[in-house]
Amino acid sequence: MAVTPVGNPYVESSDLVANYPGASEALAERIDIVGVNPFANAAARDAAIPSPVQGQMCSLNDDNKGYRYDGSAWILFSGAGDANFTNAATGTFSSGGINYKYITFTGSGDLIVDQAGFADILVIGGGAGGGSLEGGGGGAGGHFSLVNAYLPVGTLTVVVGAGGAGASVNIDAQPSGVNGLSSRLGGYSAVGGGGGAGGISGAGTRGVGQTGGSGGGGGGAGGAGGAGFSSQGNNGGTANANISAGGGGGAGAVGANASGSVAGAGGAGQSNSFTGSAVTRSGGAGGGSNGGTAGAGGVGGGGNGTNNNTTAGAGGVNLGGGGGGGGFTASPGGAGGAGGSGVVIVRVVV
Repeated sequence: MAVTPVGNPYVESSDLVANYPGASEALAERIDIVGVNPFANAAARDAAIPSPVQGQMCSLNDDNKGYRYDGSAWILFSGAGDANFTNAATGTFSSGGINYKYITFTGSGDLIVDQAGFADILVIGGGAGGGSLEGGGGGAGGHFSLVNAYLPVGTLTVVVGAGGAGASVNIDAQPSGVNGLSSRLGGYSAVGGGGGAGGISGAGTRGVGQTGGSGGGGGGAGGAGGAGFSSQGNNGGTANANISAGGGGGAGAVGANASGSVAGAGGAGQSNSFTGSAVTRSGGAGGGSNGGTAGAGGVGGGGNGTNNNTTAGAGGVNLGGGGGGGGFTASPGGAGGAGGSGVVIVRVVV
């Protein structure tokens, strides 16, 4: 066996080596540069490779993980294992023999990742406000979850979307509820819910609910529900000619259509166990009614609609629930409920 100056052996008796010694030696040297060389620890690596080149790789025996030099620093090789964050954990739990820690962001902030790898993430957008005066229920905030999401080393921006305001009372304008704001973790995001339509003159064209994570319920005389964002929510329900409004869509189900004097219920949310116990989030809100039966809020934080001049129920805080649709018994009518804020949860294996 001949040995190149860098240290990788090559077969001297090989025909290729005999015929092309220069190329063979260059290939062996290149393997030495980018090949995975084991070292006892980082100190041993840095002593053996004082001037690493971009693309060079190695493994460390003390943590049994692989590293790649990115041109300025050694970084954990993508796919090498589980991510880790240095923020104080909100809690820990075990499931199926696996230990987890997690952090819950109820407001915007930063996630500090010191070890690149995979994590499970849940991002919930802010729920939308409900419409006023037989208004549609607000749509739930978008529900985005991903198992084995890759997180790079660094500071990742976390944005928790606020819920949209409920529609104010205005007998002439009959406004719609305000859309919720989107939530985000790095490049992963969940869309805010779509506002519930106001009465006959409400949002969009003839009381049409707004588009969002889940769509807002339709209002007035037959207004259609808004569309939900694909894979994050569902459509809102449709109002009817008797001026009962549709329910807002939820992450797990569409908002119900109004039927006779009964307003549509909000769509159910979606359950998961990111923190060790099942929690349902992103429920749509119930629609408002003109003295009939108000729509119930969907499980997962959806607010209830009203059938009178009182303000409708608010969406669940940090659940992304939609705000209920306001009712009507006499001028000036009832206001829509406010949507609930979203949330961001990250869990990793420990």
